[in-house]
Amino acid sequence: MIDSADNDHDTSTRGTPGRESSANAAPREAAFFGRRKGKPLRAGQADRLARDLPHLAIDLTALPVPASPGTPSPGTPLAALFGQPVRAVRLEIGFGGGEHLLSEARNHPDIGYIGAEAFLNGLAKLTSALAEAALGNVRLHGDDVVPLLDRLPTGSLERVDLLYPDPWPKRRHWKRRFVQPDNIDRIARLLAPGGRFRFATDVEDYAGWTLRHLLADERFAWTARRADDWRRPWAGWPGTRYEAKAMRAGRVPGYYEFQRI
Repeated sequence: MIDSADNDHDTSTRGTPGRESSANAAPREAAFFGRRKGKPLRAGQADRLARDLPHLAIDLTALPVPASPGTPSPGTPLAALFGQPVRAVRLEIGFGGGEHLLSEARNHPDIGYIGAEAFLNGLAKLTSALAEAALGNVRLHGDDVVPLLDRLPTGSLERVDLLYPDPWPKRRHWKRRFVQPDNIDRIARLLAPGGRFRFATDVEDYAGWTLRHLLADERFAWTARRADDWRRPWAGWPGTRYEAKAMRAGRVPGYYEFQRI
């Protein structure tokens, strides 16, 4: 989700220049994100990014190599990444301006949140907000999200959120949509049994695309029982700047949740 004034959709994957945690990751042919930078960062933003991001960033090399599906991952539990005890861990892919992630972290201090965002301006905005709020239950990844997904332990996440990702509307770009069989496999591996995958979009075609993929996958069950379950935001939803912009333009958001079987 990109809610900054510079981007309309998720740029959620490839990262912060010079981050050692992902320096060895080979670039993929078709990334899921668009631009990496918008307007130049203000001096204060740049200073805070340089000062605070190293303390918030996840070092992929420190994560244990995941075990095969169905077996516990060896090494340190994922909860040890955070500066305070957490009972569960959630991941947001493409947090944009960070409105949703910040709200969640404030409202659920007993849950650890990992946010992935490739757009530098969004990363800087949330880094500043987290420093001001002094929250210890958030860690960030400012690079291609796929290497992160491939290093997180099997069954380690309670929830994965993908909110307003770039729809890549042109047919020749559909391969760049995040919802693809290989990424669904990754999410299925990471979610604990009963865990949730949440997807929000204001693009009807992308909603249909995602439903076709998830409904055909026996590892997931759509939780909606009536139309209002996907027409109305989830409980505690704070709204985002991008969502408000989409609604002003007459686009209708949808909120889809799938449970890991």
